[in-house]
Amino acid sequence: MLNVERCAASPSPDDGEIHAALVLGLRDYARKSGFQTALVALSGGIDSAVVAVLAAEALGPENVIGVSLPSHISSQHSRDDARALASNLGLRFETVRIADVVMECDKALWHLFAARPRDVTEENIQARVRGVLMMALSNKFGALLLTTGNKSEVAVGYCTLYGDMCGGLAVISDVFKTQIYALARWMNRDREIIPASTIAKPPSAELRPGQLDQDSLPPYDVLDALLKGYVEDGLSRRDLVAAGFAEAVVNDVVRKVDLSEYKRKQSAPGLKITPLAFGVGRRIPIVQKYTG
Repeated sequence: MLNVERCAASPSPDDGEIHAALVLGLRDYARKSGFQTALVALSGGIDSAVVAVLAAEALGPENVIGVSLPSHISSQHSRDDARALASNLGLRFETVRIADVVMECDKALWHLFAARPRDVTEENIQARVRGVLMMALSNKFGALLLTTGNKSEVAVGYCTLYGDMCGGLAVISDVFKTQIYALARWMNRDREIIPASTIAKPPSAELRPGQLDQDSLPPYDVLDALLKGYVEDGLSRRDLVAAGFAEAVVNDVVRKVDLSEYKRKQSAPGLKITPLAFGVGRRIPIVQKYTG
């Protein structure tokens, strides 16, 4: 099987180089684009935490605004983690509650949705409400909105168009989820910046009660090793199965990657830290009668 250990969550000397590259790329992009201030939607999750740390170093904590946008689904520990992170970094921290806005959207659509069960549609409304509000703040304050999707999520489409994908720069879109955990631990090497509970808790989009990423995705160590093989190394499904991955998992993940190209075509430009990043590094058709 492909080396899953290389996707492990433990820090390594490479983490410092990845951190430096992302800080440099973010600082360079912001300054050359005329931005002095950045916005990060702080969910209490590890991805937004890592992006906030990078932004604080790249632009200075006084030039980063962290925004919590809790809905009725958001857990208290996620809200607490977001606030603690902002305090540890010295960021300006604001809260914009979205529960009432989401409820009004539900009411507006009720007569059309009444005969249909609730599904991912309602989950995406939450994400898109957040996107609208974060873009409003970006416009009003002239701040660069940073998206927080990692390479694993971007690969399989575990993100919402016009929702959490809104923004001007995808800072960690070339960093796998397992590398995000390693980066977070590296960032905490001298003191706790990212709350330990953020690193320890199971990852979740928190768009429905009790939701976990692994409800619809393989464990990230498996997913990332498989994605490296398919996306970066150009291995076929047959190659991946021969390498030891379960055929059903390979088919599911490859199908998600192929079908999500239309999302990636509409995403913010991302910083490149690997030999093959999404975008100019990997061009495939948006539609090709994918059936696998």
